[in-house]
Amino acid sequence: MTMAPDALKAACLDLNGAEETFPFGPEASVFKVGGKIFALSALDAVPLKVSLKCDPEVAVRLRQEYPAITGGWHLNKRHWNTVTIDGSVPDRLLREMIEDSYDLIVAQLPRRQQLVLDWPGVAAHAGSGDAG
Repeated sequence: MTMAPDALKAACLDLNGAEETFPFGPEASVFKVGGKIFALSALDAVPLKVSLKCDPEVAVRLRQEYPAITGGWHLNKRHWNTVTIDGSVPDRLLREMIEDSYDLIVAQLPRRQQLVLDWPGVAAHAGSGDAG
């Protein structure tokens, strides 16, 4: 089954602190957390596509495995992938890619913003040593 535009939008907005903005015009949904972009999509486009931040090594591997995943369109191709949502990339993987993109962005935010977002990774990025 292929993820529909409303499901893609919901997958992005279900993440803590995520917001939909339109800095590039009404046709381009730009999903941000902490003021930083983690996903971009023209939700009315056919075929539906979404651009997501990705670890560079994982990005290359995904592009090799799935023809529908290519270097980020109009983005830094080392750090961004564009996924054509045509049913060839499993919805579960697409959701994981959205979450990974979000996590990559939140990991770069100041710790207090991570705490406000109740981000699970905040403990891992707090540095070494236990508080107890």
